[in-house]
Amino acid sequence: MDDHDDFAQEPVKGLPEALPPGETILWQGRPDIWALAREAFAIRAVAVWFVLLFFWRMISVSDLVGWGAAAADATLFLVMGAVVCLILLVLARTMAKLSVYSITNRRVVMRIGAALTITLNFPFSKIAAANLELRRDGTGTIALKTLGTTRFSYLVLWPHTRPWRIARTEPALRCIPEAAKVARLLAEVAEPEIAKPQISRVSDTQMKFLAAE
Repeated sequence: MDDHDDFAQEPVKGLPEALPPGETILWQGRPDIWALAREAFAIRAVAVWFVLLFFWRMISVSDLVGWGAAAADATLFLVMGAVVCLILLVLARTMAKLSVYSITNRRVVMRIGAALTITLNFPFSKIAAANLELRRDGTGTIALKTLGTTRFSYLVLWPHTRPWRIARTEPALRCIPEAAKVARLLAEVAEPEIAKPQISRVSDTQMKFLAAE
């Protein structure tokens, strides 16, 4: 029921037009809400900050009014923190619900945006490399390095971009569930187009699959 009107005007969910003959959708997904709130909106860091403010305020006035009154006085910071975290969670939910990532047998498609919806198409032949950052809970981000001179605005793409890559932005399937499985699918289906991409283990939390030279 949450999604029933989100894509009503699209001929195919997440795509601006019907698929051409011979093209099929192999996977579709969207960001995990909590993972997006954690990674893109830093909700845990915000919560910790307000808790620290609570303790700082309580300790700073405890000598004057006692611990009980000091705790009551500092509670305002916890209330403020809860409100801010709720706002961030609502923003993350909105971003996630209005986003659709698609992998077909020919391209990667990103349907993103809340106030302004845009659809980005990345044919496999235009993808130079991809990087998977994997989290312990199985969610992860697949960032795409694209060929050509096209540049993407970091602000327009955010949060669907690799963090802190501003000069050369990398569009990303951000905070998706079962990210390792999706990365393997992308590597396998893109093989005929981008010169046999290879997957190699970089660390316990990162994998890269790159087009062979």
